[in-house]
This record gives sequence, structure tokens and C-alpha cells, in this order.
Amino acid sequence: MTQTKETIAKLTPKGERTRQRIVEGAAALIHEHGVANTTVDDVRSAAGVSSSQLYHYFRDKDELVRAVIAQQAYLVVGAQERHQFDTLEGLRNWREFVVRSVRRQRGRGGCPLGSLGSELADTDSGARGDVSLSFDRWEAAVRDGLRAMKARGALKVTTNPDDLALATLAALQGGLLLAKIHRSVKPVETALDAMIALIELS
Repeated sequence: MTQTKETIAKLTPKGERTRQRIVEGAAALIHEHGVANTTVDDVRSAAGVSSSQLYHYFRDKDELVRAVIAQQAYLVVGAQERHQFDTLEGLRNWREFVVRSVRRQRGRGGCPLGSLGSELADTDSGARGDVSLSFDRWEAAVRDGLRAMKARGALKVTTNPDDLALATLAALQGGLLLAKIHRSVKPVETALDAMIALIELS
């Protein structure tokens, strides 16, 4: 079981800052090395805290990993939700945002949420559920936009916006994985361009 929002809310401002420093340190290490190759001692050293401090905020590594998932969802999905998916222009602007982000990283890293999901899906059902909910939220942002397009007649009556949204997210995740492998932004560009072209024809 992870810490509840009520428990976190009881922290002092200094406690909140310390906890956040631990989560951010863990997130950076896990994104670079993976969950299995990141130890609690690695996190403690990166965050500049003692063992007693770390275990004051997190009972064990599993709870810390769940906090990292929540942090990545806040950053990654939150950034996506700020975009408009209810017009082709909005979709193209989102595409540019994603491509710029991948280009800045030179294809490295992949998707923080996707990487966590891939590593934990078969070993930690609680963590898998957290990642799944985060992807549901991400997919919903795209789906709501496409539903709005259909409602005003910008998509054909026979078009299923829910399937298009899922396909768009799947294409993006595949593109991010290939970008990580090839160290190239091209897979992301190609995947998103293909999906937007499909949406335009739908």
C-alpha cells in the first residue's frame, strides 16, 4: 500500500521538499538505469538524505517506485493534457511538441511511463495498475478531442474516435521505443505523421 494523499498532506513544508527530492532523485535514476538496477542506497545518495530519512517517507522500495510512477504521470501526462486534440491543427502542434522533446534527448530515454510499464507489468501488479491508469488518462485526453471532432462533423459518422485514440497512443509508444533503440527522432515523426494523416482521412 502506498502513502495516502492525507498522509502526504500532513507533511511540513520542509518534509514535502525532502520527500519530493527523494522522488525526483529516484525518478532520474530509474529512468536511466531501470527499477531493478536502482537501489535504495543509490536513491539515498542521489537525494542527499540518510537511510532513516528515506524510510521515514517510504516504507520500502516498492512504495518509492509507486511514488515515482505518480511523479512521472504528473509530468508526462500533465504535459500532454495541456494540448488540444480536437482539431488537426491542435494534433499537429502536439506532434511538434513531442518531436521537439525527443529531438532534444536525441532519441534517448524513451517514454518514462512506458519504460516503467514495460519493466514492471509482469512483476508488480500494483505498479502495473498505476501505470495503466496513467495511460488511460493520457488516452482519454486524445479520445475526448477526437470525440469532439466527430461531434461537430470533422470525422466521418463511421469513424470510431476511441479506436483512433488508442491507435495514436500505441503508435507514439512504438515510435518512442524505436527512437530509443535507433537514437533517432524519425520513428516518432513517422508514427505521428501516419496517425494524423489517418485521422484527417477518417
